[in-house]
Amino acid sequence: MLTLVTGCRGRIGSMLVSLLHRDGHAVRAASRNPGTLTALPADVPIVACDLGDPTTFATALDGVGSVFLYAEASCIDAFLTAAETAGVDHIVLLSSSSVLGPDAHSNPIAASHHAAEQALSASPLTTTLLRPGAFASNAFQWAESVRTHGSVGLPHPRSHASPIHGTDIAEAALAVLTDPRLQGAAYHLTGPESLTAAEQVGLLAAAAGRPITVDTVTEEAWKKSMASFVPEPIADALLAYSAATDGSPAEVTGDTEKLTGHPARTFATWAEEHAAAFRP
Repeated sequence: MLTLVTGCRGRIGSMLVSLLHRDGHAVRAASRNPGTLTALPADVPIVACDLGDPTTFATALDGVGSVFLYAEASCIDAFLTAAETAGVDHIVLLSSSSVLGPDAHSNPIAASHHAAEQALSASPLTTTLLRPGAFASNAFQWAESVRTHGSVGLPHPRSHASPIHGTDIAEAALAVLTDPRLQGAAYHLTGPESLTAAEQVGLLAAAAGRPITVDTVTEEAWKKSMASFVPEPIADALLAYSAATDGSPAEVTGDTEKLTGHPARTFATWAEEHAAAFRP
């Protein structure tokens, strides 16, 4: 069965393509800008698929049996119609654990994922939902400040998350795409432990071999520092989440290990792999 992987400019999509190819599965890589996909195995076919442009769907889906889909909701109904027409049997949606909150339909972080899930639930296609929480790679947002100042400004240093390694997400996607016994369910993917933001910074410091100071800043100061690359509604939602989880351990599930067959990788492992990004 040919699998279409959307969003291959991202780390998870590109990694999933490599894993499918490694294991001998037929795979097609897709991106809004296919010319930028230069790091994939040489014999993997590449196609244009802009999830916001329905004119790209038919060609991308031709001959496809399963899809790894990012949760872009703007044209989800058109995508599902094209998928049905093409004979797709199974869609794996990269959703988010934010949909588990009570305000999923209106929360700026959850809304697109929630809308995509709702559309898929109304579709006749078999759907598997992957709902990761915080990505370990979110720590890259601190890298420039650490390199430049040796510090991180946090409005809620004691806010908790159970960050998941991107490789574990890709391996979970590989499992549900290739094992029918795992399909048609929803999985809440987490890392193996709940960590405060300050504890994550401490692990980055250990991996980088340098001290990193945690500075407690006001919410307004943090918003100002993020304004150039985080839209205000998203920043407000992130602040609300970090305030709500201040001092409250995050949920840790067994779903990552269930799908990958091994314990979830730790944040310390991720920090060691990316330590160079946090050195001067």
